[in-house]
Amino acid sequence: MLNIFTSNKFSTMKWLFALGMVFMTTLGFAQEDEDDEFSGSILVDEGLTIHEARTLDDLLESIRERRDVENLAHQQRIDAFEREVANQASLLGEAEEEHESEQATTKTLEEQISENDATIADRNQELDEKMGSLRELFGVIQQVAGETRGTFLGSVVSAEIPDRDLFLNELAKKMGTAMELASVDEMNEMWSLMLEHIIATGEVTRFPGIVSTNEGGDKETDLVRVGAFNLISDKGYVNYNFDTYEVVDLSRQPSGEFTSSAKKLHRAKPGSKPVPFAIDPTRGSILSLETERATFGEMVGSPFGGIASGKCWLPFCDGQGGMVGSIIIMVGIVGVVLAVWRMVVLFFVRQKVNAQREDFDNPRDDNPLGKLLQVYTENKDVDSETLQLKIGEAILHEMPALTRNISLVQVISVVAPLMGLLGTVIGMIQTFQAITLFGTGDPKIMAGGISTALMTTVLGLCVAIPTVLLHALTSQFSRSVIHVLDEQSEGLIAEHAESKGTPVREVARRSD
Repeated sequence: MLNIFTSNKFSTMKWLFALGMVFMTTLGFAQEDEDDEFSGSILVDEGLTIHEARTLDDLLESIRERRDVENLAHQQRIDAFEREVANQASLLGEAEEEHESEQATTKTLEEQISENDATIADRNQELDEKMGSLRELFGVIQQVAGETRGTFLGSVVSAEIPDRDLFLNELAKKMGTAMELASVDEMNEMWSLMLEHIIATGEVTRFPGIVSTNEGGDKETDLVRVGAFNLISDKGYVNYNFDTYEVVDLSRQPSGEFTSSAKKLHRAKPGSKPVPFAIDPTRGSILSLETERATFGEMVGSPFGGIASGKCWLPFCDGQGGMVGSIIIMVGIVGVVLAVWRMVVLFFVRQKVNAQREDFDNPRDDNPLGKLLQVYTENKDVDSETLQLKIGEAILHEMPALTRNISLVQVISVVAPLMGLLGTVIGMIQTFQAITLFGTGDPKIMAGGISTALMTTVLGLCVAIPTVLLHALTSQFSRSVIHVLDEQSEGLIAEHAESKGTPVREVARRSD
């Protein structure tokens, strides 16, 4: 009994272990099935529940229920997959039918394109045969329209008559396609525009316009167009910008004679007398060069411009001559002022001396001759030799006042060109240093440096020439007065010698 019971007991334990393993395996597969994702839905009876097994019969019943659930889920998956396969097959069939339809359409379009190419070739050949010499005519019209449009765009006449190029542009495009014929009206219109431009280039007209100022604003004013050359406003010349097709102010006006003639022409009325006017046939190139040319003020400098800007500390040092040019100008001013001052003084002295010669008996002390006569009057009783010495002393006393600062003017006339030469040498040294640094690729650097260097020479000569002339005039004034004094002194000595009975020859010999 014990053996049988033991054998049954072991047998029952084996069965329980096997059923446990099966149950665990089934639970593992069920968990994996729950983790798997499938596009179809699986219906499971919500009323079916699995309870924890208490006995072997409960365990067996739970396994059976679980197997039924899995079988139902598998069957639902199979049904969903079969439905999906059927749906994909239907979509594949529709795609194949659409592909075949598109291929048929593509073939039809390719055949149509080939037919159209052949038709276009035939029509082009037919067009060439029918056009014949007209094609050359259309080519000429296209060329003339393009050239005329360029002429219009590059002429200041467009400032008064704008948008003339639009018609020519459309006509040139139309002729370029060679698909349409130019009408007679279009050819007449082109001919009319050309004739209108030819007439306008020979006219001087006034018209209202808008000028872009240097401050960035626009100003409405009356403009005067001089043929196809220049535009002028009330301030002088203005420029027509051929890129933006706008009338703009110049950065600055050219030299005074050109600006004054432009203003006179702007103020002129129809029927008035002709006004001299300088035109620019290069569409503004010469005018731009004129505006870049240095003015007299820029070359010489301003009296206090350099000092005010802090550039230098001498008057006229902001000119092209630099510090050397400033010194030359100041020395020249001093020389001219001295020479003019001495000429004025000597002029009045000579006038007084001439007046004294007319009134010889009444000597005055406001002129050298009067002082000489006073010396003669005071020394009438002395001998001729003593009188000669007294008069000579009086003349020597008046000589410094008559020759004062004349030598200084002469020195300035000699020193000024030497200083100009010094400035030129300094400027040439600076020019060669610039060439060493930047090379000779830009001629403007060399030309500008040489121009600046030569400015000091110009200033030196401009100072030397007038000071030499003024020195000569001042010396002549001084010598004329001194000559009168010498002449009158000799006459007085001779008169005194005759009154004393002393031979003139003896007096002359003693004086020698």
